[in-house]
Amino acid sequence: MAQGNNSIKKVLIVAFSLCIVCSVIVSTAAVALRPMQQLNQELDRKTNILNVAKLYEPGMDVEKVFSEEITARVVELDTGEYSDEHDPDTYDSFEAARDPASGRTLSGDTDIAGLSRVENYATVYLIGDEDDPQQIVLPIRGQGLWGLMRGFLAVEGDGNTIVSITYYEHSETPGLGAEVNNPRWQAQWEGKKIYDEEGDLSPEIHLTKGGASSEYEVDALSGATLTSNGVTNMLQFWLSEEAFGPYLAKFRSGTEPEDAEETDTNFEDVEGA
Repeated sequence: MAQGNNSIKKVLIVAFSLCIVCSVIVSTAAVALRPMQQLNQELDRKTNILNVAKLYEPGMDVEKVFSEEITARVVELDTGEYSDEHDPDTYDSFEAARDPASGRTLSGDTDIAGLSRVENYATVYLIGDEDDPQQIVLPIRGQGLWGLMRGFLAVEGDGNTIVSITYYEHSETPGLGAEVNNPRWQAQWEGKKIYDEEGDLSPEIHLTKGGASSEYEVDALSGATLTSNGVTNMLQFWLSEEAFGPYLAKFRSGTEPEDAEETDTNFEDVEGA
């Protein structure tokens, strides 16, 4: 009887020891692989930005082309001006939105994208000349049918004409809502207009059933009404005065965004005059 108890005890000791060893191995591997995972995520982000700007080609040196063609800047959403308060290479607007000190709560009609909170500053990507960009790539996100959808929208330098749209993260239904990644559907966006000629900050672009009939419409996803609504809602939010509206308005009016520090300095000069 005593030998039986000893056998069980030995088995438990061995099993427990194996669990400890395996846990240490898994934890060590996770820590060791984290830098590689972060590099892969960064490479994927840059690839998607190049793709939505129609600059990506298979086999290209993504890092090289990105550094040569694209400039990242941080924009204050409230004013539409550039800010040097955050480093665009490390700033995480998604995390900033969660922080009460760097984001704000959305409620009611303002939260049409289902975000609950939005950051005060966001990173944008300028293609070509930083002072007169050919394109502006904007990060967008919002709720789809099954969860959060995250992507990029590329707009021409006029601040009103769409180049393309892409989604790099979503959980939509394959063959239905997941068609947001279908190149044929994405091709419909090229040349579409965001705002009407009134010049206000209310975006007109939206998805519609039965085929698009105007420059502000894109054909909705077949059999994916809720995903289509989610796409419309997130664009209506991110292109409105709640987000990138003030920033894009500067391009539409021909007045490029300025650095916040330069704007403050000008105010000081006026006050001191």
